[in-house]
Amino acid sequence: MSSKNSVFAILAILTLWQQSVSAQSPVFACDIDKNPALKNFTFCDSSLDVKTRVDDLVKRLTLQEKIVNLVDNAGSIDRLGIPKYEWWSEALHGVSYVGPGTHFSSLVPGATSFPQVILTAASFNETLFKNIGQVVSTEARAMYNVGLAGLTFWSPNINIFRDPRWGRGQETPGEDPTLTSKYGAAYVQGLQERDDGDKDRLKVGACCKHYTAYDVDNWKGIERYNFNAVVTKQDMDDTYQPPFKSCVLDGNVASVMCSYNQVNGKPTCGDPDLLTGVIRGEWKLNGYISSDCDSLDVMFKNQHWENTPEKIAADALLAGLDLNCGNFLGQHTEAAIKAGLVKESEVDRAVTNNFATLMRLGFFDGNPSKQIYGKLGPKDVCTPANQELAREAARQGIVLLKNSVGSLPLSPTAIKSLAVIGPNANVTKTMIGNYEGTPCKYTTPLQGLTASVATVYQPGCANVACGTAQVDEAKKVAAAADAVVLVMGSDLSIEAESRDRIDITLPGQQNLLITEVASVAKGPVILVIMSGGGMDVQFAKENPKITSILWVGFPGEAGGAALADIVFGQYNPSGRLPMSWYPQSYTEKVNMTNMNMRPDPATGYPGRTYRFYTGDTVYTFGDGLSYSKFTHHLIEAPKLVYVPLEEGHECRSSECKSIDTVEQTCKNLAFNIHLRVRNSGTMGGSHTVFLFSSPPAVHGAPQKHLLGFQKVHLAPRQQGVVRFGVDVCKDLSLVDEAGNRKVALGQHVLHVGNLKHSLNVRI
Repeated sequence: MSSKNSVFAILAILTLWQQSVSAQSPVFACDIDKNPALKNFTFCDSSLDVKTRVDDLVKRLTLQEKIVNLVDNAGSIDRLGIPKYEWWSEALHGVSYVGPGTHFSSLVPGATSFPQVILTAASFNETLFKNIGQVVSTEARAMYNVGLAGLTFWSPNINIFRDPRWGRGQETPGEDPTLTSKYGAAYVQGLQERDDGDKDRLKVGACCKHYTAYDVDNWKGIERYNFNAVVTKQDMDDTYQPPFKSCVLDGNVASVMCSYNQVNGKPTCGDPDLLTGVIRGEWKLNGYISSDCDSLDVMFKNQHWENTPEKIAADALLAGLDLNCGNFLGQHTEAAIKAGLVKESEVDRAVTNNFATLMRLGFFDGNPSKQIYGKLGPKDVCTPANQELAREAARQGIVLLKNSVGSLPLSPTAIKSLAVIGPNANVTKTMIGNYEGTPCKYTTPLQGLTASVATVYQPGCANVACGTAQVDEAKKVAAAADAVVLVMGSDLSIEAESRDRIDITLPGQQNLLITEVASVAKGPVILVIMSGGGMDVQFAKENPKITSILWVGFPGEAGGAALADIVFGQYNPSGRLPMSWYPQSYTEKVNMTNMNMRPDPATGYPGRTYRFYTGDTVYTFGDGLSYSKFTHHLIEAPKLVYVPLEEGHECRSSECKSIDTVEQTCKNLAFNIHLRVRNSGTMGGSHTVFLFSSPPAVHGAPQKHLLGFQKVHLAPRQQGVVRFGVDVCKDLSLVDEAGNRKVALGQHVLHVGNLKHSLNVRI
């Protein structure tokens, strides 16, 4: 063979080897084609119900075989044809490479990267939340089929974004329990629900985290690993728990993950009341409870909860934990059983829940290529339709916060030169935030804007920290341009997991750069804030030279294209803030570790979120503008609602401020609100209709709270009707000081935009 031919032969062998490495087969149990003897096992019979199959499997296992299935990197049981399985994959806003269960390769080099959750939430569009989940789970299944992903994804994060300094607020749907609950349920349904409608089976397994009252990572040396969240029963039940409850009851989620922190002195992963009592007992979780990664180790080493690791293992199992991310249960469970601290039956319960989840995913049904999603593959990842949805999600989420007359939208024909300035103007990775995967491709803000008009680019700062702004260079290009777009904000060096902020101002000399550039600009100055959390931009709000302000979150792989669509008027902005933006003075007055939602006049504590906060804001929850004017007109709503009480009820004879929401009182106690919404502008667009309620001032009621929201699309001059169904006991109730749900009697004020409608609730 000539040396040339031998080189070709080697290259051909290498190519085949690379393909075989990247195109691995999926991991699955009960491979009857390879091992026909497995068909004699009941647990491999996919025609039987899950319980029968799991009971059969668990009976066949030794204690050691059970224990290797209590951890995320679950061991194989070769004699039963069960391979190793890695439980830990992530899919917060697209299939992610965070977690050892998922990998990208030459076969699937990237996946669709949607906007970070906080921006998607700003769309207030439940259909969009679900659609994103459906796309992510299809791409996940496609990657599973070629051995690059698992079937269990530890997303979404549904903690309440209570404090603007929290580095992980970007991962959440914001500060409101209603929005967060609806987001969580819709995204989980999108991930999990199968196209054949089989309710007992799962497309992929989702996980709602981090349970519960978790929202301090690392602030002034106080770390999540040893933070004890002191939470009142009232705040627990009306703020922190509703999203998790909704995730389980409405989303039918396959898993809940307990958090690192303690709640009222107990580690969440070792609290039987929170795990067995609430998640399993009250909410009837059909699935498994996982620990956050190494949180049992944290209970032992950081929190010193028990004096031996065996006691920690026993506490977690007795509390109701099924799966340990990490290897703590793998190392210490057998010794805990031998010491009589926990019975093997607790291990049986845990592995039963774990295996049942894998069975619902088809893991025990033999070769996936013969199952419902078996034909999905690399061609189904990063499709043009999926990438277009990423762009659409960013467009729907972007929030227009300020817009002076004659500013946005810019006309691409009238603008001969556009100055694009700022440390986030040409970034890629910043746009996707954390828990990210490799995106299909990136369109930066600069690229998006340059596609429509001639641009001159000047970064203005070396990075977002902006230690020294290059003011003169930036002013020079700004003064010569017809319009200026400043793309400022933060990135993961400023706000991230394990990194809470101290300040909520724009970093470094960003304010100086913005103000100086605006002072010399001859045309519109558009300030774009790319960030996860809110920023104190009061200076820009008040500066008449800064004509528009846009918040774009971390807008995903197509963020630059979506921004350009809005700047040049191809898309009418409809996003609304899912969290309040505070002045910097907030950080000086409010201790981040104070978990109380309600204000305390005695100490001057102002409370938290738009529901309770009594101080000044820069922008508040629900703020956002459009290029059109939308008006609301009330068609139908009751002025009086009577709550029926049985004979002899104490409130018939004595005056009551509120009554318990009990079944006989609440049956069929509902009404409808009909509204006419009109687009009186010259541009078609979407509009979010919010229904808020201000209850009577009893039991520390919120100032107002969100009952529901609907997104409506209207052409210019078009009108449409929006209907809300209001369940009195569910929507108009509040939680009292003892954690009981009550309907407040008296005047409730319903708000829609500028409309206010009074409704009296009487007995």
